[in-house]
Amino acid sequence: MQCVCDKTGEATVIKVSGRLNAAFAPEFDQECGKWIDEEGTYLVLDLEELDYISSAGLRCILMVAKRLKAKGGKLAMCGLQGMVEEVVNLSGFAAYIPIFPSVPEAL
Repeated sequence: MQCVCDKTGEATVIKVSGRLNAAFAPEFDQECGKWIDEEGTYLVLDLEELDYISSAGLRCILMVAKRLKAKGGKLAMCGLQGMVEEVVNLSGFAAYIPIFPSVPEAL
């Protein structure tokens, strides 16, 4: 898994690529937590290049959303494709986290 952060106005876009599973969930959580603590309250997860997500990855995204909400912030996801889109849709995440087709639409 690789995370690349880009500050865009008042939002930070984190582009996640590779696999988000139990092995990489702590790294992902640390990266998001650093942004939440230091930067702001609006985070967009760009998952266009994410190939795989496990239940540990989903749980980590949910925890990031809860941390942001407690701070008065918002989390959005975009670029879901293939298996990642299927897993996110089956999990019911759309009821809790807004999902957009692309980064510009999420911003």
